[in-house]
Amino acid sequence: MRDQDPSPASTDRRLTTKEAAELLGVKPETVYAYVSRGQLSSRRTPGGRGSTFDVREVEALARRNRRESSGNPGSGGELSVRTRITLIEEDRYYFRGVDAAELATRHSYEEVAEWLWTGSMRPGTTFTAPEAAVVVARRAVDGLPEHTSPTDRLRVAAIAAGTADPLRFDLSEEAVLGTARTLIPTLVAALPQRGTYRRDEGPLAQRLWSRLSGRDADEASLRALDTALALLVDHDLAASTLAVRVAASARAHAYAAVSAGLGVLEGPLHGASSGLAHRLLMDVLDEGDAGPVIAEELRAGRRIPGLGHRLYTGEDPRARVLFGLLEEIPTAAPALAAARDIVATTARHTPLHANVDLALAVLTASCGMPATAGETVFAVARTAGWIAHALEEYGERPLRMRPSGHYVGPKPPQPLPES
Repeated sequence: MRDQDPSPASTDRRLTTKEAAELLGVKPETVYAYVSRGQLSSRRTPGGRGSTFDVREVEALARRNRRESSGNPGSGGELSVRTRITLIEEDRYYFRGVDAAELATRHSYEEVAEWLWTGSMRPGTTFTAPEAAVVVARRAVDGLPEHTSPTDRLRVAAIAAGTADPLRFDLSEEAVLGTARTLIPTLVAALPQRGTYRRDEGPLAQRLWSRLSGRDADEASLRALDTALALLVDHDLAASTLAVRVAASARAHAYAAVSAGLGVLEGPLHGASSGLAHRLLMDVLDEGDAGPVIAEELRAGRRIPGLGHRLYTGEDPRARVLFGLLEEIPTAAPALAAARDIVATTARHTPLHANVDLALAVLTASCGMPATAGETVFAVARTAGWIAHALEEYGERPLRMRPSGHYVGPKPPQPLPES
């Protein structure tokens, strides 16, 4: 039977992002994922902010998705999870309906985390780590080899802190929120210090600074770090967040769910991307020109880190906010110039924008931090988002995050292999 058109739309009509999403049966941000994968083309609206899509292309993609999913109903289509936490739209994102970029610039990381968890703003809130958990976590982390990555240190710290919490299996909202407010500062306290003075009190950004840089922090730099944490607190169903929800669906406790997220975060296409951007930025600073550095990266077959984002066709709003704050830090001027050179050189033939990884790289490179510092910032920040998603998942049917496999191996029964 011939596929029926999903709508009687005129063949020369162009669709808005919302209309295309409704026709495809996906969330608006997924439409831009199709664009990034080359499955759809978009066109900017003249004089407007939005993009439009050819109705015929959208209908053809809808038919193709329908055919692919009908062959295997248990596992076809885009994975979609109902959530009240984060919404990503074209070049903007929201936490519980509030513009996330504005939240991050007006409130501390701890306040944004509380908003994400509870939908209530608690001005002046700070997180305190229990001494017993810190002792156990530090002892475990101190026993690791010196070259251990920051994400591995944080994962070991999370597991160790869990063993010190006899109430970790209590998955009630009150108990999980209590865990969240103590686990995040425990993770920071367990990291080795780089400065001469360990800070274990005050705002979380201030405590984290002494684990990332040996320099004294000025007010502008601390504000940039705190805002970076708040900007990165969540980003919908990123790969690490999906892993957390799978763990929570199986009713793993919060420490274990966070550990699952940290395991995925370490990938070079996720949390480690800022480290790659940091190294690229340092090479450009050493060379004094992005041209030869970019040419060498492309010659080696490597993608240029810190550019573009699959969910934003235009500018990454997190990068925009962070770059604005970095302008206020005098020592960041050379790294900012190098970042602009990278974007201008790479986007010569294809429109590209800096993403948050490049902005993080400018922060870490200009504040005397190692290449791994961005990964640490990302992991600490995102822990709050993981807890929010775990809380949502605890309220859902257990083990619902169980897609069916689409078996494509040899047709059974096959003979037993000979020994």
